[in-house]
Amino acid sequence: MVENSLSVLLSRLDFAWITSMHILYPPLTIGLSLLLFISEWRWVRTNEEHWYRLTRFFEKLFIINFGAGVATGVTMEMAFGILYGPFSQAAGPFFGNILGYETITAFMYEAGFVGLMIFGWGKIGKRMHLFSTFNVMLSSSLSAMWILVANSWMQTPTGVTLKHGIFVVDNWFKAILNPDFLLAFPHMWIAALELALFFVAGISAWFMLKNRHAALFQRSLKYSLVSLLIVAPLQIYLGDGLGRVVAQAQPAALAAMEGHYHTYNPNGTVNSGWHVIAWPNDAAGKNDFAITLPHVLSLLETHTLNGKVTGLDQFKPADRPPVLLPFYAFRIMVAIGFFLFFVALWGAYLALRGRLTASNALSHSGFLRVLVFSSFLPYAAVWTGWWTREIARQPWVVYGLMRTSEGVSKMSVGAEIIWLIGFMLFEIIVWAGAWYFFAKVVRKGPDMDSPVITEGHEHLGHLEPPHEEDSPEYVRPAY
Repeated sequence: MVENSLSVLLSRLDFAWITSMHILYPPLTIGLSLLLFISEWRWVRTNEEHWYRLTRFFEKLFIINFGAGVATGVTMEMAFGILYGPFSQAAGPFFGNILGYETITAFMYEAGFVGLMIFGWGKIGKRMHLFSTFNVMLSSSLSAMWILVANSWMQTPTGVTLKHGIFVVDNWFKAILNPDFLLAFPHMWIAALELALFFVAGISAWFMLKNRHAALFQRSLKYSLVSLLIVAPLQIYLGDGLGRVVAQAQPAALAAMEGHYHTYNPNGTVNSGWHVIAWPNDAAGKNDFAITLPHVLSLLETHTLNGKVTGLDQFKPADRPPVLLPFYAFRIMVAIGFFLFFVALWGAYLALRGRLTASNALSHSGFLRVLVFSSFLPYAAVWTGWWTREIARQPWVVYGLMRTSEGVSKMSVGAEIIWLIGFMLFEIIVWAGAWYFFAKVVRKGPDMDSPVITEGHEHLGHLEPPHEEDSPEYVRPAY
């Protein structure tokens, strides 16, 4: 009864809302910072103006996204203590340290160089500014790494022992490099890069459809599409590997993701069928309806025709996760992944054949519209992937060691509702503000009139004129 109480449900819904809104921003910060570094590096190396203009334009969007990510990230850190106090106390010896490292990289290392990147144009040398952009890129990836260390440990908790209600770290190496992390981090990092590439490609396609600065944005469009030809299939490959890790370390989670209730068929043979679609019925322990492909589940998870994949019937009902949400969230994520791969193939073919130049891009307006639409899909894939990961872990907050009902704070239903409403309002305001400024910057377009910054203080009209005593004609009076 405690696990299914309204208070526990509200805590889960509240934290689900907070993390779902926050995760909109870090992937773009991670991926776009890398693309900004590459773009600026090309400018520093070639001194070609279009790289400078692209860097300055997309940097504005990066700044908006970064600010929204910081605001919602601080809220999420608060929510651990407010909504999951017992978990925070129990996991503090490991979890607290890891989040501390993330804070150092995000709020000290990253924030310091973000300041140089934003305000350093014309005040520091070109190579020093490039170095600042590089450090923003590196620190954002390190920040994501620590977050994935913490979350992956919740999925596959190794290197710790639960003693008197506290997780004591026995082996830091095993705790940090836990089985889930080794593929979850690269899977998430490549997802961030794919999202950023589609973000840049989608905005570039929009400008070309509007026939605004087409000569400028044809370059960012081409390079994004060619990069996606590598990134999109790599993401599918990493996702397959992570799925096999889940099958080994969290068999109940994998069974929920696949709607796999029965390990064996009624005749005793291995149940190897993969459900394309189904309607799970947790109470009855079966799918009320399913379209099933024989042998495909075994091929996916064991790479054999009749390999055994553990079903939910091998677990006590109290230890089974809900099935409906992870089942369909997982399929939406996979479908988006393959759709984006085919868009990348289509786009790379057109780009490499010279079909997306400023003069002829409008003859492929159908593809450009698909690309604008596709720029939103990585967000949906990140959302559904995260939901799959978190819901399929239930009823555990630390898989196999601490149940969610043991980790939530003991608050009244009224207090839970107040926190839920408060967090929802805050996140909606941040989201609305971010997208308002995104749209404003995109509508305005890149600044094509201001002079290109070279080194130091050159070409900065806003700088004060030299003081009189700095003039070579000035003679200091004798006193």
